[in-house]
Amino acid sequence: MTADRPADTTDLRTGAPLHDALLALLPLVGTWRGRGIGVAPASGELFHYEQELVFAHDGRPFLAYAARSWLVDEAGELIRPAWRETGFWRPGAGPDDVEVVLASNTGQALVLAGTAGDQQWELATTSATPAATAKQVDGERRLYAVHTGRLVYATELAPAGAPFAPHLNADLVRA
Repeated sequence: MTADRPADTTDLRTGAPLHDALLALLPLVGTWRGRGIGVAPASGELFHYEQELVFAHDGRPFLAYAARSWLVDEAGELIRPAWRETGFWRPGAGPDDVEVVLASNTGQALVLAGTAGDQQWELATTSATPAATAKQVDGERRLYAVHTGRLVYATELAPAGAPFAPHLNADLVRA
């Protein structure tokens, strides 16, 4: 990248200043890594995963977001690459409102909306659109929180026609 084109940054001390509209999202900025446990929607089988989340900005009023996961065994040994998603976290209409737009390698496009407060973000889908070959998902709910310097989150998933059920939870540290 040439010097006249600013890069995204995950470090609040370098690069473009964080846009004032993102103050409710400021604690998320950075690269986070850790492990989690999930429940497969179809079988109810537990699985372990490692994950990296990146929340970056370029001075405009949104955070660029990327998530990458790897299935691991109970000892943490790599089984294979897994789920990925990318998108944007944006301020909503109200001072504590948040909008998130995501696309995943599983063929899902999700729009989530929710609120920010006291270093936590509670989100739920407002739309879920699958690609023609993707499994249908009716909705997802996510809760993220920064607590004692760690990013923790839990999700619930509603696969086609099924009620919401626990899906993912993880504990990540800033890299």
